[in-house]
Amino acid sequence: MAAKGVVIEYWLQRSRSLFTAVKGVDLEVRPGELLAIVGPSGCGKTTFLNAVDGLIPIAGGSLTLDGREITKPGRDRAMVFQQPGLLPWRTVLGNVVFGVEAQGSMSKGEAIARAKQQIELVGLKGFEDAYPLELSGGMQQRVNLARGLLTDPEMLLLDEPFAALDAQTREIMQLELLKIWSQTRKTALFITHDIKEAIYLADRVIVFTRRPGRVKTVVDIDLSRPRDLRVKRDPQFLTSYR
Repeated sequence: MAAKGVVIEYWLQRSRSLFTAVKGVDLEVRPGELLAIVGPSGCGKTTFLNAVDGLIPIAGGSLTLDGREITKPGRDRAMVFQQPGLLPWRTVLGNVVFGVEAQGSMSKGEAIARAKQQIELVGLKGFEDAYPLELSGGMQQRVNLARGLLTDPEMLLLDEPFAALDAQTREIMQLELLKIWSQTRKTALFITHDIKEAIYLADRVIVFTRRPGRVKTVVDIDLSRPRDLRVKRDPQFLTSYR
């Protein structure tokens, strides 16, 4: 995915003025890379991610994936939101297949077969018939991940997916994401406020400025993979954090 001179603007009706959320963003997410974006609240991180997903238009510059211009959502990208947004009346399996079921983009048999594979991948085998109220917050977020992986997208977009979890569950889910990423090698763009989380997960970290958001610096994370919690005691981890 490549962003060149991306500008994102909103018209604020109340103040009758143009609001610039992102201005002149240039960055590239390499194939198979896990890239994290950090920055202060309100700097346009999530706004930029929404543009990459095709949910909002850009006012200037270009966004492309494999040379194709991004103008709308597509099966080549999948968003994993901070809140799982599961339907309480549907089972784990029902929630994972809901999107493709509503779109009619996959046969029922294929959707169910693929969903079971993704449910196993995220560590929820045996919970296919469970309902959201029967699941912990971390388990619900696993369902969210499985749903995102169902269509085998080229790129995963993750918008602070672990921010609402307690510290212990967050660490478990970070490990889970690393395991899933190592197995799938999906190109991934990860938004977070947590600098340590970004260093722990990513190959590179992009730091955004205050609003309007632009790229302040790019940090290469020189930590070997696979990673586990012990890497947080690595001198190189501490150097990257400073």
